[in-house]
Amino acid sequence: MAEDSLNQFMDRAVKHYSSLFWLPPLKKAILLLALLCIGGQLLSALILFPYFDGIVNGLFLGLSLFFTNLVFDYIVSRIVLRQDPLFNLRRTIAVSFFCWIFWLFFIFIGVASAILSDLLSWWVELCLLGFSAVLVFRLIVFMSTSSMDYKRHLVASFFQPFACIIPFMIFWTKMDYITVFRVWPFFFFSPAICLIASFLFVSSIDRVGKQMLGVSSITLFKAFLLNWVADLNVPFEELLEKLGEEQDVEVSLIKFDSSKPKAAIIVPSVHPGPFKNVGSSLLPSMLKVAFEREFNCVGCVPLGLLGHELDLASQPQNQKIISHVVEAASFTASETRATPSFSVSDGFATACCQIFGNTALLSFTLAPKTTEDLPKELGLFASKEAKKHGLDCCVVVNAHNSIDETANMREASDSLKKVAVKCLEKVASLKRLPFEVGATNVIPKEFSLKDGMGPGGITVVVVRVSGLKTAYVVVDGNNMISGLRESILSVLRSMGFDEGEIFTTDTHAVSAVILGSRGYHPIGEAINHEKLIGYIKEAAHAAVANLERCKAECRRIKIPNVKVIGKTRLESLSLLTDRTLKKAKKTIIPILTLSGLLLTLVLMIF
Repeated sequence: MAEDSLNQFMDRAVKHYSSLFWLPPLKKAILLLALLCIGGQLLSALILFPYFDGIVNGLFLGLSLFFTNLVFDYIVSRIVLRQDPLFNLRRTIAVSFFCWIFWLFFIFIGVASAILSDLLSWWVELCLLGFSAVLVFRLIVFMSTSSMDYKRHLVASFFQPFACIIPFMIFWTKMDYITVFRVWPFFFFSPAICLIASFLFVSSIDRVGKQMLGVSSITLFKAFLLNWVADLNVPFEELLEKLGEEQDVEVSLIKFDSSKPKAAIIVPSVHPGPFKNVGSSLLPSMLKVAFEREFNCVGCVPLGLLGHELDLASQPQNQKIISHVVEAASFTASETRATPSFSVSDGFATACCQIFGNTALLSFTLAPKTTEDLPKELGLFASKEAKKHGLDCCVVVNAHNSIDETANMREASDSLKKVAVKCLEKVASLKRLPFEVGATNVIPKEFSLKDGMGPGGITVVVVRVSGLKTAYVVVDGNNMISGLRESILSVLRSMGFDEGEIFTTDTHAVSAVILGSRGYHPIGEAINHEKLIGYIKEAAHAAVANLERCKAECRRIKIPNVKVIGKTRLESLSLLTDRTLKKAKKTIIPILTLSGLLLTLVLMIF
């Protein structure tokens, strides 16, 4: 199905991004840099020179390179790139650490060649080629990631290699291996060749994005980095606004009133993504907070039936939806009767339904199998079935409450429709009676975004009809590990609840905040189950304690001209990472080979 394909594209993109951002802490980076500089030169010198001379020469070179590196990395981070939010001292040193891995590779080849040929000039020449490789690496890194102007890119790229070649030059001149006059032409041609090679590589990468989206790949990558590293969402959202498309979106709202507003279940036809603080990732908690502030009641925002194609493009689009919902919710509910909740399962899919007046609240889950995004068509099918039973409104929720790494939506589709028909038929036949509602929020301070818990925390809405209690638990997270839903429901049954369902909001505020195959923790993967269930029990008790006779009413709120990313654009954005990496692998080798041959020719001539 198209939904499966899109999720696969996004999963692949997350894995690629996760592999890009591992960097050691500052102290570890400095230690690793010292190990490479001092250890690498000491090992080289011990191979090339007699034991005592090797130790002296190796320590001289290694220590001078290490301290030179630290001083110039400090200058680059604090002066040259001072206004760049990416390149603090830790990341600048990390760049130099990876540079030394390249440089030492050439140095050790030079050492081996010198031993085999008994010509120390091989060591010198391979070291100079390593210097050029580092120049290319640094140019590509700073041109691709830094948001500063090209002049600062050049300074940041050239500072460290030229500073570090000075100790080599002093040593070689002292030992009569070279003269400055012999190699100075190399330092004229090398930067020019390296700059051209880097520009050709970056330009080839850029063209991939322009061909697919009309936007530079490097511009997109820089915007993504600014968000990933510095939490700056505006640069990326500005691009999404340009790439997005306008659509009318709908928000379904069931509001419960006693003498004043009591609670609300709000289901937007907007997906809370794509990640972190970009687009609508934080919409569930933002909408919840705004509604609760306006009406002084409890709100919750479970997931509707839709996919990533309905991610919002920016924060202004979030505010457009929030303001429309808050404005449209200023009504007083009038329906005084409801049915008890009822659930139907065929062993694969489960539907849970409760009717308030002429409104059905219907939820779907495939738990304990994976329950990811469900297609919008299923919601349309459920609404048509609800109308057959005389229901004016059907609010459909994707429980999104189980993930076990396997999903088969083709097999699930028929089961979901089957249980929807049976569940609606059964509930519509039940007698509608006066009902009570209680609700409360719990925000566990110990659970963070990295643990998988969004800022909306845990909300429990309890409905009691004729002594039968139903608990709707909404957790602000992106899915839940398989089996945890069943454990929570078991605890709720032991507390006297007759029915219930566990929902997650699918907030993507927790996505792309950790490194890993998913880029986030589902609820229960990093969070202690006993503590989580303890908070849910606490909230359920509090909700029961404030049960009040209520009225209910459903409203469908239409918001026109909302900018969403759109399925085609999102698929292209997800594919862009894959295609850019493939393009990089194809172009880097011929470009480096040609530039390496030219630099070797320069060394041979001079």
